[in-house]
Amino acid sequence: MKNKVILLFLLMAGIMQAQEKKQNYSFSLQQAIAHALEHNYSAINANRDIEAAKQKKWETTTIGLPHLDGSVNYQNNFKIQQNQFTVNGVTNTLEFGNYNSMDAGLKLSQLIFDGSYLVGLQSAKTYLKISQNAKIKTNNELREIVVNSYGNVLLAQESVLILEKNKTILTKTLNDTREVFKNGLIEEENVEQLQLTLATVESSLEYSKRMKSIASNMLKLVLGIDLNEELILTDNLTALTQNNLDLAILKEEFSVENNIDYQIGKNVEESNRLLVKLEKSKALPTLGAAVNFGSNTFGSRFTMFNTDQKWFNYSNLGVGLNVPIFSSFGRSARTQQAKIALEQSKTQLIETEQKLKLQFEKAKSDYEYSLEQFATAKNNLSLAERIEGKQQIKFREGLSSSFDFTEAQQQLYSKQQDYLQSMVDVINKKATLEKILNKN
Repeated sequence: MKNKVILLFLLMAGIMQAQEKKQNYSFSLQQAIAHALEHNYSAINANRDIEAAKQKKWETTTIGLPHLDGSVNYQNNFKIQQNQFTVNGVTNTLEFGNYNSMDAGLKLSQLIFDGSYLVGLQSAKTYLKISQNAKIKTNNELREIVVNSYGNVLLAQESVLILEKNKTILTKTLNDTREVFKNGLIEEENVEQLQLTLATVESSLEYSKRMKSIASNMLKLVLGIDLNEELILTDNLTALTQNNLDLAILKEEFSVENNIDYQIGKNVEESNRLLVKLEKSKALPTLGAAVNFGSNTFGSRFTMFNTDQKWFNYSNLGVGLNVPIFSSFGRSARTQQAKIALEQSKTQLIETEQKLKLQFEKAKSDYEYSLEQFATAKNNLSLAERIEGKQQIKFREGLSSSFDFTEAQQQLYSKQQDYLQSMVDVINKKATLEKILNKN
């Protein structure tokens, strides 16, 4: 009995510990965006790309800074090289070298001039700018994805609530109709027609519940949250839609230079321009200098670390000049290739500019249309509710058939979903327009 109590206690402690480890998240839309910008997997790697670009920039900078290298070399000549010489007709053999030798030295080198190094410094700055702009693009796309995912969860939640309400009302109507049928006042077809409608609503409800779970997990993935964690959304669909009804944004002027895709295109153009400069710089001479300080020792036995071992110091200064003279027009061919790539990037930038203008007009039109559809869907829902209410009264009083009543119900259910979708479209289309306008 005592062992069972201990086992139960350990089991309960394990469950409580697991519950403590599980973290709950509660986000408004803006909080969700802020969390994604920090914890989304793509955002994290975009930050790492920037850090890598900074390190690459420093790596390039160090090429032109002084370099100090140390070296220690030991050589054991277990078979010394021999040579022969003849004196007065007698041939003698003489060994050259020592069985043991060691050399230790320091080399200080400095690049004095290299045209490609100067271009490399500019390229490193451009590479860093490309990484920073890629991060901005990632953030802009991430904001839009979070808005869409957040809206999809709210849509699924509202769909479940509405379908549950429809199911409750329809179940009561069906039960009432059965009682009327038992009393012989209506035909059985009326009951069967309502049963069909109820089965359809129940099927839609189960599907919406599954979609709610899937939409929630997709949002967790975007936010960088473990799928097993609990996520609560504090914004509701109606309030969020009202916050995104913004006619002023339709009057804003579009500046293509502010768009991140255009800026990235400029980065590519600048990168290719620097590539042309790099190929041209390879025709310039390079100049460098180095100072060597060292000491060596040798002996027939290994006594290099003895205190009385004699070491011989040496030092020298060297200056090297390399002048490219003729490359069989290889440099010229590479320069021409770089120039072609530059012209291609200029053409691509023009194409990007035109595409962005077209995307802006489409995004603006889509958002304007979503506002119109929202107003229409709202009015249609109100009409469908009144029609369904009137048909329900007529059906109860025996003034209309079950077919007419069911048709009014189906129309209402359709308009409910249209209304929910129109709200999500307003939110999503505005997010797309804001991304084009580069509004954070």
